Amino acid sequence: MSNLRFAVIGIDHDHIFGQVQSVLKAGAVLAGFHAEDNALSRRFAELYPDARRVEDRRRLLEDESIALIVSAAVPADRAAIAIEAMRHGKDVMVDKPGVTSFSQLEEVRKVQAETQRIFSICYSEHFETGSTVRAGELVKAGAIGKVIHTTGIGPHRLRKLERPGWFFERQRYGGILCDIASHQCEQFLFFTDSLDAEVLSATVANRANADKPGLQDYGDIHLRTGSATGYIRVDWFTPDGLPVWGDGRLFILGTEGTIELRKYIDVEGRPGKDHLFLSDRNGTRYMDCTDVELPYGRQLLADIRDRTQTAMPQSRCFKAMELALMAQKLAEQKLGG
Repeated sequence: MSNLRFAVIGIDHDHIFGQVQSVLKAGAVLAGFHAEDNALSRRFAELYPDARRVEDRRRLLEDESIALIVSAAVPADRAAIAIEAMRHGKDVMVDKPGVTSFSQLEEVRKVQAETQRIFSICYSEHFETGSTVRAGELVKAGAIGKVIHTTGIGPHRLRKLERPGWFFERQRYGGILCDIASHQCEQFLFFTDSLDAEVLSATVANRANADKPGLQDYGDIHLRTGSATGYIRVDWFTPDGLPVWGDGRLFILGTEGTIELRKYIDVEGRPGKDHLFLSDRNGTRYMDCTDVELPYGRQLLADIRDRTQTAMPQSRCFKAMELALMAQKLAEQKLGG
C-alpha cells in the first residue's frame, strides 16, 4: 500500500515518532498534520518538512484521500479524536492508553462497531521491540509449551522538570495503570492467547512525589484467566544513572520452558537492547533480537486494505484497555476507602 495516505492529529507525546515511522517504513505517505504549538510539534515539523501543517483538523478529516489518522495527543483527548476520525470514514492508530475512562471506552466501542473502521493502539513495548516480537513467534511455535504466567515490569524515568502540565493531572493522563500498565495488559492477553481476564488485585500510590499530588508514581496488577495468571509492576523510579529510560522486562513461564526479555538494556551485560533468553529441556539460549522485523505497520496497512485484523484483533485492543481501566478503578477505590 505504497500510496496509502495518512495524517497526524495531536502531537503531545514523543511516541508519535515511532507510530509515524511504523507506517512510513511500510510504504505509507504522510499527507499532513494538525497539532498545538509545542516543542514536539516543532520537532515533528522539522523532521517531516514535506508534510503540510493545517490549522483546522477538519481539512484532514474531510480529505477523502487520507485513509488513516494517527494520534499521540494528550491521553484524555485521544478517544474524541479517534471517534471523529472514524465518523469521517478513517481508520485510526493512537498511542496508548487510547482511552482514559469507561465512558470513553464505551463510546469508542460503539462508534467502531457502527462504522466498522479500525481502531488500533500502537503498544510500543510490544510492537516496537524486536525481542517481544520474537518471543511471540517462539510462543506460537510451542517453544515453551503452554504459557501459564507472565510477569511484566515497566519502570520509567520521571524527568519531572521536563514534563508538560497535563502529565501530572490524573484526569488527563488516566492514572498509572491506565497509562503505562496498558502495555503489560495487552502483552498478558497476547502471550496467554486470551480475550478475557479478571483483575484480582491492583495498587496505585504516590510514594515520593508529594509536590505533584496528581501523579501516581507506582502501580501493580494481578491478573487471572482460566489457565494463566499475570503480575504487572510499573513505576516512575528509573534512576538517573541508568543509560536508558527504563529497564523494561518480561518473563514468560510455559509448561515446557521460560523466556526472559530484557527489552532496552542488559544491565552490566551485553550492550544494546532487545535481549531474549530462552530456557527449555535442551538447555539455555541467548538471542539478539535487534534485527527482528517489526511487522505492526505493515500488517496495519494490510488490514486497512483487506479489512482484516492481523496487526491486532479488535477484541484484544478493547479488552486490554478495559483491563487497565478496571485495575485503575479497583486501585483507586482502595485509596478512597
